[in-house]
Amino acid sequence: MTEGELLWTPDPAAAQATSVARFMRRLSERGQSFGSYEELWRWSVTDLEGFWAEVWDFFDVQSSQPYERVLDTRLMPGAVWFRGSHTNYAEHMLRYEAHAAPGETAIVHSSELRPLAEMSWQELGGAVRVLATQLRALGIRPGDRVSAYMPNIPETVVAMLATTAIGAGWASAAPEFGVRTVVDRFAQIEPAVLFVADGYRFGGKDFNRRAEIQAIRAELPTVRHVVWLSYLDDRSRAPFPEALSWTDLLAGPSVAADQFTYARVANDHPLWVLFSSGTTGLPKPIVHGHVGVLLEHLKSTGLAQDLAPGQRMFFYTTTGWMMFNALLSALLQGASIVLYDGHPTHPAPSLLWELAAAARATTFGASPTFVQMMQKAGIVPRERFDLSALRSVLLTGSPVTPESTAWFYESVKDDLWVTSPSGGTELCAGLVGGSPLLPVYAGEIQARLLGMDVHAWNENGKEVVDEVGELVVTSPAPSMPLYFMNDPGGERYRETYFEHFPGVWRHGDFIKINQRGGCFIYGRSDSTLNRYGVRIGSAEVYRAVEKLDEIADSLIVCLELEDGGFYMPLFVQLRDGAVLDDALRARIAYKLRTECSPRHVPDEVHAVDAIPYTLTGKKMEIPVRRILAGMPPEKVASREAMMQPAALDWFIAFAPRSRQARAGKAVSSDLAARPGDAVSRL
Repeated sequence: MTEGELLWTPDPAAAQATSVARFMRRLSERGQSFGSYEELWRWSVTDLEGFWAEVWDFFDVQSSQPYERVLDTRLMPGAVWFRGSHTNYAEHMLRYEAHAAPGETAIVHSSELRPLAEMSWQELGGAVRVLATQLRALGIRPGDRVSAYMPNIPETVVAMLATTAIGAGWASAAPEFGVRTVVDRFAQIEPAVLFVADGYRFGGKDFNRRAEIQAIRAELPTVRHVVWLSYLDDRSRAPFPEALSWTDLLAGPSVAADQFTYARVANDHPLWVLFSSGTTGLPKPIVHGHVGVLLEHLKSTGLAQDLAPGQRMFFYTTTGWMMFNALLSALLQGASIVLYDGHPTHPAPSLLWELAAAARATTFGASPTFVQMMQKAGIVPRERFDLSALRSVLLTGSPVTPESTAWFYESVKDDLWVTSPSGGTELCAGLVGGSPLLPVYAGEIQARLLGMDVHAWNENGKEVVDEVGELVVTSPAPSMPLYFMNDPGGERYRETYFEHFPGVWRHGDFIKINQRGGCFIYGRSDSTLNRYGVRIGSAEVYRAVEKLDEIADSLIVCLELEDGGFYMPLFVQLRDGAVLDDALRARIAYKLRTECSPRHVPDEVHAVDAIPYTLTGKKMEIPVRRILAGMPPEKVASREAMMQPAALDWFIAFAPRSRQARAGKAVSSDLAARPGDAVSRL
């Protein structure tokens, strides 16, 4: 599959019926006419105030009083959006309840413990109002923090909306996280309430979390109330007597919609705290505001994803990833959400497709890693499932190859809008992504998203086109963080995003933007492969190497040498029966040299048992690079934030040998002992 090959073109009549087309017609009526999406994007980042004011009006944002101005100044960091407004994110999430037909579905949900079921808009709104009223009775006030150690189930959605409805700040961790990972996050924000579930089932195995909950609770002295959900065992009881029962709280008196008052809070009031991955150092607690996230999510779900009532969005995620928050944002458009809690390929590799068909999902979210799993398992969904309701795919989580994009047209559906948005936890939003007005090209992200002033810059801060550069954002966006918690003066915030290019957001990704505005993400720029002055995106290496039948997975890093040179080893996970011999090494080198360039050929190739991934499916390039550079493993990686913690042991054992290689000495790929036999534990 050739990068940039045309795969799909939207039907003209369908394109004109989209929300973004209606938005453009509205602008035309107001004297702003645009002949293409690219023209619309350029206006949206040139006239920021005009664009975001139109988004506010188009989606009828409710505020207790008119805002004074859209944007105080284009300063980054420090931009203030919609000063004077008073809004509530949960109020907008649930306002479709007033228009929904009796019994109309808001949530479709399933798990390894529960069969497929539905929750109506009336049930969702009613539960949120009851729980919000109970939280108020417990003394929880705007500005307090509420944390959850819960699975991806409707109760977690209710808890999040109830928390935000009363103006308290929300934070979530997935129940598979270990004690230290959870405490490292929640201790920083000092929660007043902790929602917990007694356990979960994954891959057919039950995981009781009573002991972990006790240990977490012991290290969170600010928690005044623990709310216990009996999920794994409906007869389980909390290990501390003061805990409140979820069932008892939800059995409180019903509250009619017209009897409930949402806490409409100021423009700079905290909505929730998201955390960086936790693979490097203490996770950063990133604070977002109600109005900023509300405007961004209205824009992204409406203008970019074209969601509407009657549609259903399914994205496999955990509650510890920003995609949980992003999935819930579909409710803003009156669309339904589909939740699944469990192993994505148990008991069969095709499980998520079976669920998508049963739930009548119209949008399906997946990762390139998931596509690889489907390819290896020989799954062809179109041959086995009724996917007639499916209209779009969100392919995100890591760089997308042309083959990953093409697979959906070959194996799922011919008429399918495949988008590949890329953004980050820092904004809880995308920077580049899809538009229903544009065609789909293999491996190419359709466009820069409206209102996101995204560019590719070289090291000198100059814009480049059709070249790989740093992804930068040169104008503020509403959902940029208000601040990091425990960051006096904002020093850590500035150092993270604004130190390299003062006043400009440096996102930490490599990007290429072509002449037509299409985008390509090439991996993290802080895991740079830099050889002889040429910067290489790791995604290019993976795409070439993983085409070889013997290679199941791979990871590459590059370390600088004292003499100005570079050491770039490649690590491969072999398929069953494959052997890393000189012949395979030669084929790897030939593949990279011919498909990429001579600079892509690694200095060494080593076979490993497994490639380390974070819980959110990202290859741990940066931690591996830092371990090989000699940094203490416990300082650069958290095992509890990994899919397979033992996968890092090989690299810890290999680190001394990598230092020999950087000193110019040959290194054997055969370790003297099994990795981990004498490895210091993280």
